[in-house]
Amino acid sequence: MQALTLGPAGTYSHRAASAVAEDEAIHFTESVTSIIESVAEGSYDRGVVPVENSIEGSVTESLDALAEHDVAVVKEIITPIRHALIAQGDSFDVVASHAQALAQCRDYLEENYPNAELEAVASTARGVQRARDDPSVAAIGHPANADDGESLQVLAEDIQDRSSNATRFLVVAPPEARSEAGSKTSFIVYPNADYPGLLLELLEPFADRDINLTRVESRPSGERLGDYVFHIDIAAGLYEDRTQAALDVIEAIAEDGWVRRLGSYDSETVLY
Repeated sequence: MQALTLGPAGTYSHRAASAVAEDEAIHFTESVTSIIESVAEGSYDRGVVPVENSIEGSVTESLDALAEHDVAVVKEIITPIRHALIAQGDSFDVVASHAQALAQCRDYLEENYPNAELEAVASTARGVQRARDDPSVAAIGHPANADDGESLQVLAEDIQDRSSNATRFLVVAPPEARSEAGSKTSFIVYPNADYPGLLLELLEPFADRDINLTRVESRPSGERLGDYVFHIDIAAGLYEDRTQAALDVIEAIAEDGWVRRLGSYDSETVLY
């Protein structure tokens, strides 16, 4: 099974993808959108994308790409995030990492390196590569990224602002892999409408059937200002009659728009 995720090697996405495919079958890109697009086109069997962090919230690029391309969600991977400060030495001017990682360590950086320039790069591993190439650059990444034992050293570990820091990844597959079996379900709703009580109408069918909503988020549709797409996760499978009944109501409400059932899936927590 060939899988695509954020690279280069050593990213947290790479670690999550290791729960899906053998290391030699994992390939890399530097765009979440290209991962989902490549899977939708059938170029890869699986894609692994970050969708939510417990500190910084949703990864909006992933949400927007899921709304744009027809893929199935077949698994959820939760991985605790352990950030370390990695550099060639203790003197540097720049801290480079993924924007989410920089934000997750904001308090630590402000307290210990208030004058350092923060540089957002495509991934944590790319930041480590910058630190390996340039002694004036430090990186934030998993401590194992400093494993060459030569140029890089771990200056500090567990520098994330909260010890409960974790990231949720979704494993996406071509549409034909979509399943109704699983403890969770994700779907996207574009009502193509705007009137008082619309959001309440979209949520009530789940409350009425005792279905727990685990996430509700709106994203701009891109069609016009004030027009939204809703990303909804529930703690129930598509195989359940109550889920099908609720979605029937949702589809009637969104008759001028669309509802995309991404699929049902189970969750796995992966420790590193």
